[in-house]
Amino acid sequence: MTTTIVRAACPHDCPDTCALLVTVKDGVATEVRGDPAHPPTAGVLCTKVSRYAERTYHQDRLLHPMRRVGKKGEGKFERISWDEAISTIAQRLGQIALRDPQAILPYSYAGTMGQVQGESMAARFFNRLGASQLDRTICASAGGAGYRYTIGARIGTDLEQVDHAKLIIIWGGNPIASNLHFWTRVQAAKRNGARLIAIDPYRSLTAEKCHQHIALLPGTDAALALGLMHVLIAEDLLDHDYIARYTLGFEQLKERVAEWTPARTAEVCGISADEVRNLAREYGRVALAGEGAFIRANYGLQRVRGGGMAARNVACLPALVGAWRHASGGIQLSVSDSFPKDTAALSRPDLAARHGKPSRVINMSTIGDDLLKPASPDFGPQVEAVIVYNSNPVAVAPESGKVAQGFAREDLFTVVLEHFQTDTADYADILLPATTQLEHIDVHASYGHVYMMANNAAIAPLGEAKPNTEIFRLLAAAMGFEEDCFKDSDDQLAAVAFKRDDPRSAGYDWEQLKEKGWQRLSVPVAPFAEGGFATPSGKCEFYSGQMKAAGLDPLPTYIAPYESVASNPQLGAKYPLAMISPPARNFLNSSFVNVQSLRDTEGEPHLDMHPQDAAARGIAQGDTVRIFNDRGSMQARVRVTDKARVGLVVGLSIWWKKFAADGKNANEVTSQRLTDMGNAPTFYDVLVQVEKLQQPVVAA
Repeated sequence: MTTTIVRAACPHDCPDTCALLVTVKDGVATEVRGDPAHPPTAGVLCTKVSRYAERTYHQDRLLHPMRRVGKKGEGKFERISWDEAISTIAQRLGQIALRDPQAILPYSYAGTMGQVQGESMAARFFNRLGASQLDRTICASAGGAGYRYTIGARIGTDLEQVDHAKLIIIWGGNPIASNLHFWTRVQAAKRNGARLIAIDPYRSLTAEKCHQHIALLPGTDAALALGLMHVLIAEDLLDHDYIARYTLGFEQLKERVAEWTPARTAEVCGISADEVRNLAREYGRVALAGEGAFIRANYGLQRVRGGGMAARNVACLPALVGAWRHASGGIQLSVSDSFPKDTAALSRPDLAARHGKPSRVINMSTIGDDLLKPASPDFGPQVEAVIVYNSNPVAVAPESGKVAQGFAREDLFTVVLEHFQTDTADYADILLPATTQLEHIDVHASYGHVYMMANNAAIAPLGEAKPNTEIFRLLAAAMGFEEDCFKDSDDQLAAVAFKRDDPRSAGYDWEQLKEKGWQRLSVPVAPFAEGGFATPSGKCEFYSGQMKAAGLDPLPTYIAPYESVASNPQLGAKYPLAMISPPARNFLNSSFVNVQSLRDTEGEPHLDMHPQDAAARGIAQGDTVRIFNDRGSMQARVRVTDKARVGLVVGLSIWWKKFAADGKNANEVTSQRLTDMGNAPTFYDVLVQVEKLQQPVVAA
């Protein structure tokens, strides 16, 4: 028996981007474990990825191309050959492209975070075709926009420095579930005397293990940051030298936040004035003492109407107190822009130039509306074909009822590249089997640490599965695309993923990276200790001329939610409960939901509800309830708990609809409204009502 160890990397949408060691015996992957030598991973994997081999060899893996034989959504297919699948797709796309290639839409996101299997050959194909472009906003674009306006780039505190912080504020995230290796560093800091504070409407697993939990109302994070700035300035808890040297617009900021007293902030946020004062004082004093005051901002705080502004306001805080001076201080939302990616070399946007005009852009977060729109001068042609890869929009996109209605159109030609028969795959006309991470080559950046990562293929593709790249090569050839770039191998694509001449990549060499598995970027551990922000001024911009030019308020402000009892009393009278749907611990977005052992651990869809709200509705522990608003409804089993603050219900997500008793999930009630900046969805800006179900619904 031949046994080898193959170096790989976790492909999933998680900031940890773990280094993997895959044990292969006679061509079969028998174990997936973390690389103990990789500093961020340290040999530890989350519960989900430690079972990656189980996922790869899952009995429900798609192994052959298939064609729909039932109604859309029924999930009935028959096996066909690759030749028939590719020729059918090429013929249909070719016919549509003759009329208007913009009637063709790619739909993808972060089913893999790989630079090769993500948007390389696929992007080349759609650029050459002249298809509509997809605005990929569904996760982080609002917070990223606000952060960039303030700091200039998605760059932040180095994960490896967190152990040394003395105050750690976890704002809008639950790292025990979604950022495990950061949480390991937090625990080390705690043992070293750090104080931990969680800011979250919900008392998550993480919040329960912090010294303090501040349970603000959903959508009010921007107001809390303004209140903290008010106290810092009013009580002179400021690093005046850092402000003078490395910031822009302090006097205007001072005037703006003067009105955000602790009392006003507390009223808006639904917390006490003392919580505002004490948090600001603790934050300022730790930073001014020269110790690490660190904020880990996560994406929960930006999934509301004013989400971009919320991220911007929070990102202003470290510069006020000079927290950036200390390597373990500052803030991290994402470190994506630390990586010198050569996106143009991978995606070849120049291929689109042959069409003479830019293609229209369709927002992935409004796919429910856009699939139902007819042709018009403003919208352009009706969407006639959708090619879905690395995503599951029927489960993950907002206002899910409309999404399913759009995919159910008999005149819509839908192709899905997948590992499993997801909710979206059930609507496919042609269903193509894609390889998993153990079966193909890729190279990865991270948004939580600063290591370039290699993924070597550990095993041969199962069945007839093919990498995304190969599928788009075949389609390009079938459609007569003759450019040499469509012949590039996966190794050639990986070789140009990062810019060799950028000093951060230290002479990036793909062959060397494949052998070692990972390589740290050449970046400072304290990125803004002496300024050097990537903004137009080179400073942290409390006042942003770019925002003013974009028609936004150039100073930090508060933008109330679309849907809250305070901001919309009329709607609040009808639907008085705010709802959020953060990730369940055992799922990763909609990935892993079909792994039986993980789904067994989650049990079934639950709704956490405060005892006071439950009693007012005659609801008891274990009751099945209907959660509803004007957009739709779902059912779940109630857990009566004070983890949810009064006026808030929490449905941990994202379940595949087919695994829910009523065939629905939390996105039935979410909205397609977009954020203040970044064109992102407002998943946590939702009002609902909840009622006890005497007779639970069972899907057919």
